[in-house]
Parts: sequence; structure tokens; C-alpha cells
Amino acid sequence: MAATQIRLLTLVSILIIWELVARSGLLYQDVVPSLLKIGKAFGFLLIDPITWRHFAVSAWEIGAGLAIGYVLGILFGLAAGTRRFFGAAVAPYVDGIATAPKIVFLPIVMLLVGTGIGSKLALGALSAFFPVAINMAASVRHINPTFVRVGQSFRLSRWQMATRIYLPALRPSLVTSLRLGFGLAVVGVLLAEIKLSNAGLGFLANEHYSHYRVPDLYAVLVLVFIVAVGLNSLMGRFAERR
Repeated sequence: MAATQIRLLTLVSILIIWELVARSGLLYQDVVPSLLKIGKAFGFLLIDPITWRHFAVSAWEIGAGLAIGYVLGILFGLAAGTRRFFGAAVAPYVDGIATAPKIVFLPIVMLLVGTGIGSKLALGALSAFFPVAINMAASVRHINPTFVRVGQSFRLSRWQMATRIYLPALRPSLVTSLRLGFGLAVVGVLLAEIKLSNAGLGFLANEHYSHYRVPDLYAVLVLVFIVAVGLNSLMGRFAERR
């Protein structure tokens, strides 16, 4: 069976199970709303101009946070991968912090940059930084050593080594790092918006939850899921073509 058919069958199965649970009465009313209610809420969500204002805020915060975390992660990964002593020294700390939920750093972020847009950018950047840095460091260590020796034989500077040897050889890893960082940047920004914000999709989802508009809450989550999966798929296709 083709991969596309398997994915379609899995999706249909999940939707059928969801609808059965929604109609079973086993759970409190609207904890798992029917697909019809979610569909109606999603339709109203798409035609509501306020939705797209919140979407624009989240898109900006996620994009900027991802860009910051991605660039810093690449630079750190190059340094940790090419300098073995430095990489070995920082690896335990980077790996340890990477496994911690980034929301625990929100109070520190708030103290450093306040509760405005800076806190969302910082949490998004922090969330994206670690997977990018770890993946890049590991990829650098597996570069064909012949490439490195060629660069050294031409006495390239560190900047030239990075731009002419390492980065061209790491193109697949760069796309993979972007996909990893993007997913976690979305989570980090939305969590920050839920905790302290007056705009963004995270704020909108929290508003629906606070007023127990559960179908509307699920509609926001569906919108986030569709956009995130779509962008991730585009990045994957770009990587395959390259």
C-alpha cells in the first residue's frame, strides 16, 4: 500500500474514532465536540478578520524567533563541531537544557526582556536554538575530512572555512535543522502567547478556553496544525529537490 494511502487511511480512522467518542456520551459535553461543530467553528474562524490579525502577530513572532534561534544555532553548532574540546565541554549542558520544557524559562525571559513581544521572540528563539545547535554540531563532525583538509591546504580563514567548506557540505542538515527549529519555535511562541499576551493565536485559543468555547478552541488548533504541517511539508520538498 502506498504511503499516501496509508496516511489517508490513518487520518480517516482517527476522524471516525473522534466522532464515535464525541457521540458516545462517555465524556463531559463538548470536551470532545463533534466534527460538525468543529467544522462550523473553523469556517467562522476563517472568515473572521480578527483571526487573521492574531495570525499575523503569531506569524511575525514565530518567524523572527525562528530566524534568531536558527542563526545562533548554526553558529554555535559550527563552533562546537569544529572545536572538539569546546564541543565536549558544553555538550552535557546543551543536551540537558535541550530536554527541559522551555516554558520553565519564561519567568527569566520576562525579567530580561519584559512581557511584551520580546518575551515571545525570546522563547521562540530559545526553543529553536537547541535542536539546530545539536543537529549542526553532530553534522559538522561527520563531514568528509577530505573537504576540511582541502580548505586547510589553501589556508582558508575560519570565515572562509565556514562559508566555503562547512555550509555547502551541510545543506541537507541546514534544512533538517530549520524543520526541527520551526516546530519547536511554534510551540514556544504559542505557549508564551497563552501565558502573557493580548494578541496571537495562542492568546485566541486561551480566550476560547476561558469562555468554554471548545469547538472554537479546536478550530484554532486545526488552523495551527494545517499551517505548520503545510510549511513543514514545503521545507521537506525543498530539501528533496536540493
